[in-house]
Amino acid sequence: MARIAVIGAGMGALAAAARLAVAGHRVAVYERTETYGGAVRRLERDGFAFDTGPGLLPLPAVYRDLFVKTGKEPLEECVGLVQVDPSARHLFADGSEAALPNASRAGVVSALDEALGAGAGRRWGDFLVRARETWDRTRRPLLEEPLWPDWQVLAEREPYPAVPHKRLLRTRRAGTLAEVGAWELRDPRLIALLESHALAYGLDPRAVPANAAVLPYMEHAFGTWYVRGGLRELARAVYERCLARRVEFHFGAEVAAILEKDGRAAGLELADGTAVEADLVVSGVAPGVLDRLVRGTAVRAAGEVPPLRGAPSRLTVLLALRGGAPEGTAHRTVVHAEDRDAELDALFGAAPGMAARPTVTVLRPGDPALVPDPAHETAVLVATVPAGGGSAEETARRADDLITVAERALPELRKRLLWHEVLTPADVEEATGAEGGAVPAPALAAADGRMLHASNSTALSGLFTVGGWSHPGGGLPHAGMSGALVAGLIVEGPDFQGSQ
Repeated sequence: MARIAVIGAGMGALAAAARLAVAGHRVAVYERTETYGGAVRRLERDGFAFDTGPGLLPLPAVYRDLFVKTGKEPLEECVGLVQVDPSARHLFADGSEAALPNASRAGVVSALDEALGAGAGRRWGDFLVRARETWDRTRRPLLEEPLWPDWQVLAEREPYPAVPHKRLLRTRRAGTLAEVGAWELRDPRLIALLESHALAYGLDPRAVPANAAVLPYMEHAFGTWYVRGGLRELARAVYERCLARRVEFHFGAEVAAILEKDGRAAGLELADGTAVEADLVVSGVAPGVLDRLVRGTAVRAAGEVPPLRGAPSRLTVLLALRGGAPEGTAHRTVVHAEDRDAELDALFGAAPGMAARPTVTVLRPGDPALVPDPAHETAVLVATVPAGGGSAEETARRADDLITVAERALPELRKRLLWHEVLTPADVEEATGAEGGAVPAPALAAADGRMLHASNSTALSGLFTVGGWSHPGGGLPHAGMSGALVAGLIVEGPDFQGSQ
């Protein structure tokens, strides 16, 4: 039985802690804030409650596996898990709209044909077939296995089977997600639908590799899910599973350094000077934070994929509204930007900013657990913004822009508005420790390895990394898998080949 110190109580760290405790290890978690969950948090005010991080759960099988492997009670006995239908309602710049059924390729094809015209559904359906092939090729190495030692193979190979496209007398294949849209979908509305999946993770579709096609595929193949009471309930359930497995938690315990002895991790030094002895250390913090904790030692081996930095963040506006949600209200509505190029240039250009009318995701859970009574409603507006944030005046203007955009999805929004709260990149940084409130994206192949994340094992013996900033990257499913991978590497050793 090893003594294992875990830095941070984000979802990946919690998943690793539960699995390691079940394997017989003595696990203690040290979290600098006063609560668990990382970005998966809740804000409560005047009888209203809001998720301040992710609002929906893709690929719930990851957490089903966690609960099966760590106890007798399955996930559905610990949280209320329900499919969202429609998966999303999309409002396009030209005034058209489409509501897409959950986890139904045939239903999505039919809905797009009806909403956007004959042929639109077929083009999207054909794209999903190619995206499935990409998923089949990359699922194990990018989600279920530790990062390959020869990760350059993933960096050099584009697994998306792009349709040949003749351009200027040459035959080319799409290398970026934007080229997939322009050459294979050819409809600005389908392109907006495709690119919104990348934009939600802070990815520039003009630069991200074509195999980012797996992002919409995951949603269409495995569905979109909501946890009754909000996603914070999922964090609570995982935390309580850790407690049931006798994981120790120390909140308000900021780690100042990772201790080393004889060339390996040997424990932690806390900010108050307390020394914590450990046989192994699992770090669930962002790369910049980890670099400061490991004094004078290179965490990553020579030739290893460099850590991702400089990712965008999110601006979130929480709305308390008079009046309940009408029956049949879509849980999620994506209001697409009026000027796609202006939005992308503003976000990813030389001087990052935010477009006046950005793409905004509107979440309306219609959950009675989140409101004081049926005569009220909560809504959450989310947009991708540059990391770091701006002045108070700029933040207020940006929040007002989101509310203006959201009026397309929420008629008479301003008349119904009781109050709103704004969460900035600085709030994300406070919750997660990531510089500028940057939000990590899932790992993707190709692109010379720019979209891969650092391995869960490190150059310092006995130190492992978990969570969105290490393999396999950001997003709730990926965080859960990082916990499984770290537990596998510790329990089975460096020859661990991945989850079964």
